Amino acid sequence: MNKHYLLSQMKSSGTAYLCWFFLGCHYAYLGKWGLQFLYWFTIGGLGIWCLFDLFHIPTKVSNHNMLISSQIAEIEKGEKEETHSRNMAMIAASKNN
Repeated sequence: MNKHYLLSQMKSSGTAYLCWFFLGCHYAYLGKWGLQFLYWFTIGGLGIWCLFDLFHIPTKVSNHNMLISSQIAEIEKGEKEETHSRNMAMIAASKNN
């Protein structure tokens, strides 16, 4: 995956709260459509699930962003290793000449 695409997938707690308050679509905002349909069909767990989410939205957004951050870190590590090996190959080639 592209690092810039992953950065665009980072989410905000504020936007998640707005989605929760106005449309109840905070799970869709996080890309969890199965939970979103369940949330809608149970009318927010008859309010219990809705109240629970009021306090847990920052954790859900943080977990989502943490997964993306780990993927970005893996990409950057691969890029760094690739650059290092390319530099070492150039050094070895210049020593041979």
